[in-house]
Amino acid sequence: MKKPYSYKIKTREELVAAIGPYPRAKKVIMCHGMFDIVHPGHLRHLMYAKEKADLLIASLTADVHNEKANNRPYVPQELRAMNLAALEMVDYVLVDANPTPIENIKFLKPDYFAKGYEYFSAGIPPRTREEMDALDSYGGEVVFTPGDIVYSSSKLIESEPPDLAVDKLLSLMQSEGLTFDDIKKGLDACVGLRVHVVGDTIVDSYSYCSLLGATVKSPTFSVKHDRTDTFSGGAAVVAKHLKAAGADVSFSTILGNDHLKDFVLMDMAEAGIKCHEIIDPTRPTTHKERFIASSYKMLQVDRVDNRPVSDRVLKAIVDSTRQANADVVIFSDFRHGIFNKQTIGFLRKGITSHAMTVADSQVSNRWGNILDFTDFDLITPNEREARFALGDQDSVVRPLASELFRRARCRYLILKLGERGLISYRSPGPSPREFFTIESFVENLVDPIGAGDALLAYASLALRATGNLIMASILGSLGAAVTCQHAGNVPVTVPDVLKTLDRLSKQAHYS
Repeated sequence: MKKPYSYKIKTREELVAAIGPYPRAKKVIMCHGMFDIVHPGHLRHLMYAKEKADLLIASLTADVHNEKANNRPYVPQELRAMNLAALEMVDYVLVDANPTPIENIKFLKPDYFAKGYEYFSAGIPPRTREEMDALDSYGGEVVFTPGDIVYSSSKLIESEPPDLAVDKLLSLMQSEGLTFDDIKKGLDACVGLRVHVVGDTIVDSYSYCSLLGATVKSPTFSVKHDRTDTFSGGAAVVAKHLKAAGADVSFSTILGNDHLKDFVLMDMAEAGIKCHEIIDPTRPTTHKERFIASSYKMLQVDRVDNRPVSDRVLKAIVDSTRQANADVVIFSDFRHGIFNKQTIGFLRKGITSHAMTVADSQVSNRWGNILDFTDFDLITPNEREARFALGDQDSVVRPLASELFRRARCRYLILKLGERGLISYRSPGPSPREFFTIESFVENLVDPIGAGDALLAYASLALRATGNLIMASILGSLGAAVTCQHAGNVPVTVPDVLKTLDRLSKQAHYS
């Protein structure tokens, strides 16, 4: 269904046909800006501009050229265009694909170009001088609008960002021609896909305690142990998420010869996962135990051996990967011995040519590097991992993601941004957008640990099943939202995802 006012949104070629060549009978004035959140200052600027001409063109900067602040623009270009088109004083809207309006000034030749008073009061900036020169080249003029009311979009967004998650989602889906029923069909298409996971198993224990107080003889907290909940984590829970989503899953991992090995193997068998375990009696099964009192994590104890695995283990993993003959192969790296610069290339020898390759390197201790995994179909790092890989702590997210996408030489990138959602990149081509953002769908945050594992599982399956990165990013975000709403590594099921999707669909219906 076509959105109201969308007829006002034009390409620059359509605008030339609509307004006619310069000079023209009807005077045209053009305004240009980001218009991230339309506020009273914008309205006054536009109303004043409209008084000076017959037709008002509102030109806005495309998402790709905004590098003002992290995770910005806050409102994507399709929604910003619709916001402007809905205003009575605006006759046409243009999304400018160029970094500055100069090229379109020369192309459209508006009679006037409106600038805010702040671009004149303190001296004319060099970029404004370039715009004035472009107008002078054919006889156009700059009109400076009054500066008595100026409200900063940045300040409004930073003080209390509006909740536009559903509006942004709808705009993104419409750009791809997707409906909520299509998302459900994409989820159905994941059932039966053959997936092989290679990675480090981590046994996660949560020991809940009651705080008794400090001991008398030393500055030590005393706690009473209440219970311990134990889960298969790391790459093992990725495999469990995939199985819960309906995939046919096999799993290659390394375990120690201890009681935790038995726990993992029983857990995998009960989940219906074919486990190709390699037992190394010289190392323990990786175990991370968290001690929690009054909902606060007091201490974490890790029992690990991060030595690189032997050639025997590597060969066994390659053989099991080849035998799996999977549709998707996922390397789930927690840097506990299986993956490093020397082993990744060798381990890829087991992947058949038809398989989609996915890599995720969740490395909190920073020994790993997502750029060790180059030329994969999909990588799913978080922002911290991206900054470490690029040695970049300063860039805002969009150029950071763009550079990682280029350096990793991947077909698709999903960069996880925690509570801010994600940004995804895909190669330039016929798709309407090379990158896009999706906000978090978490409604009640309980425990964010493990969200990346669920996102990895659901996004990988959906991408293989549909070939659509937007579909994959949405389903990955839904999986992450579900797992954030309960504690521990509990596999995310299809009914859980559908429940969250139905909630969003209802909100969209009434928005």
